[in-house]
Amino acid sequence: MYIRSFADSNGDGIGDLIGIHDRLDYLADLGIDFVWVTPFYPSPMADWGYDVADYCDVDPRFGTLDDFDTLINGAHRRGLRILVDLVPNHSSDAHPWFRDALTGPDSDHRDYYIWAAPGPDGGPPNNWIGYFGGPAWTLDEASGQYYMHLFLPEQPDLNWRNPAVVEEFDRILRFWLDRGVGGFRIDVAGALVKDDLLRSNPQIGPWDPTADRYEQWLAFDHLHDVFQPESHDVFRRWRAICDEYDAYLLGETYHQDPQGLADLVPGDGMHGGFWFAPMHIDWEVDKLRRVLAGPIDLVGERLLWAAGSHDVPRSPTRFGGGDLGRERTLVLNVLFSCLPGVPVLYQGEELGLVDGRVPEEAVLDPVDNGRDGCRTPMPWAPGSGNGFTSGEAWLRSEQRADNETAHAQVGEPDSWHSRYAGLLVALGTLPDLVYEPLVWTDGGYGPVIAYRRGPVGVAANTASDEHHVEIPAGASVAYATPGVRVDGERRLALAAHNAAIWVDLS
Repeated sequence: MYIRSFADSNGDGIGDLIGIHDRLDYLADLGIDFVWVTPFYPSPMADWGYDVADYCDVDPRFGTLDDFDTLINGAHRRGLRILVDLVPNHSSDAHPWFRDALTGPDSDHRDYYIWAAPGPDGGPPNNWIGYFGGPAWTLDEASGQYYMHLFLPEQPDLNWRNPAVVEEFDRILRFWLDRGVGGFRIDVAGALVKDDLLRSNPQIGPWDPTADRYEQWLAFDHLHDVFQPESHDVFRRWRAICDEYDAYLLGETYHQDPQGLADLVPGDGMHGGFWFAPMHIDWEVDKLRRVLAGPIDLVGERLLWAAGSHDVPRSPTRFGGGDLGRERTLVLNVLFSCLPGVPVLYQGEELGLVDGRVPEEAVLDPVDNGRDGCRTPMPWAPGSGNGFTSGEAWLRSEQRADNETAHAQVGEPDSWHSRYAGLLVALGTLPDLVYEPLVWTDGGYGPVIAYRRGPVGVAANTASDEHHVEIPAGASVAYATPGVRVDGERRLALAAHNAAIWVDLS
């Protein structure tokens, strides 16, 4: 859930905690189990809340701590868990720790951040670049030292080799756990600890500081700025704390190599990590098959599956737009649903939302290839503001069509919302699959991707024409998208971009 764009309760145009509370019935009725909420802490909003100025409070734009407690209590009454977004890689430059650090090298909090003397040429200490592009170092002219930031200069990286930082975050975790949160999503989970010698990364391609951020990032082999093994010591420590509260740790484990993901989630630290490869592929069956199969043997139930997020274009947009993209996204979610791990939806995915249209003059995102399109406000109802706000939304975008709204879709047969709600209901009726091995049944070729786990079978047609799949005699269909029909006693006909789940308890 991207809090700024979910639901505004007070007409200021910004989504807030009470807005979430007021929509808890919608979430519970959809059939979900947990809600990950993006940062709501006090922040200057240089990166929309991922620059935290106080880890133990609520930004007034989003409400108060009392509002947070109201949300937690309301969620618990409905059997939902709220997971908060922890941002431990960096703080805001407005955080009291960093403001004190700027007072000089001998300040109490100087070593809470990563500082270094200039390089031999007087420039940055090494060749590290920021994920948003440009050098990962900014000069503090008062001291003559540089501070490191993997993202914006307003987001200085914390020094996780300092035990005081580790202890500060123990306190922060307990602060929120004591208020009843169900766990944490760990932002930038692969980058907490940096190389202790601050060695330069090998350059593997030309670096053009004017190129887009992805091209700049890929010009280097990131051996020393991210994915350091010492980060696991932090996660193991947090795991022990969270286990006291029966809370869940999931990571933003941004690695598109299965072994790299497995290294980030070895089993004794974070409970789970997102597999990002599905968010970066075209709709091509061999690519889909590789992405689905790649991490399972290595990561298993620690996987988190998602087709989209608040950081990438919405999956229906990526997969062809319109109803074609919506059909493909639903098919992918059906495939996710019975694989080892946890399927996750991004807000509005259950409505089949494509990217919102933001006029050029209204673009707000501070990075190139901006994220505004996937962050436009949630359309709750037809009319001005689409029911998101009674005021002017924080991010201006074209009004959604009436049939894209929750009001038009909830309870309507064959709406996108009903299809997703039906899928989640069906998953709740299936046998427990945690200890059931996965067997691919599609032969590894052809347009149909299919697998079996114990008594449950799943098949999806990725092609633009109809295909058939064999099912066991006596199997019952637990869920099917609209273009699936029974074609004989042991066969299902799957229309283009359709999928089914069946159960054989014989």
